[in-house]
Amino acid sequence: MDRYMNTPFSREEAESLRAGDYVYLTGTIYSARDAAHKRMQETLDRGEELPFDLKDNVIYYLGPTPAREGRPIGSAGPTTSSRMDKYTPALLDLGLRGMVGKGKRSPEVIEAIIRNKSVYFAAVGGAGAILSKRILSSEVIAYDDLGTEAIRKMQVKDFPVIVVIDTEGNNLYETAILEYQK
Repeated sequence: MDRYMNTPFSREEAESLRAGDYVYLTGTIYSARDAAHKRMQETLDRGEELPFDLKDNVIYYLGPTPAREGRPIGSAGPTTSSRMDKYTPALLDLGLRGMVGKGKRSPEVIEAIIRNKSVYFAAVGGAGAILSKRILSSEVIAYDDLGTEAIRKMQVKDFPVIVVIDTEGNNLYETAILEYQK
């Protein structure tokens, strides 16, 4: 099923999604990769506030290439999500509603997705140049010293993703294999 959703989005909207749905996101999403996730965890460990409110927001696991002239961002393909897994349950518990990346997630992350009624989306790896055309603006908002791994606030329009793990824990990576084997 094709869905068009604005970001941030609510728990109820997340609950309406099913593994396998094609979703086109419009609104604000944030980029963060390994180093940014580590720094966010250190910030939380010190009892300090994160550089943006996680509630109902989406993080895209992204480290873009430099922007070409006239573009807000360079190639914007997804990073392997499992590299963020040790930090993800805590962020989901703070209200993070969605994540965009590629690849499988750990059992601990899947449990946190279900517990918090969040969603894991996949973006197509290798399609970074095409995906970047759906990013209208990109502004570094934290950890500028991390370069491409800095946290960015991005405005997207009809950014294409697929629901891989829905709020009930249905996992497209597992169900697609079973369907293929039939």
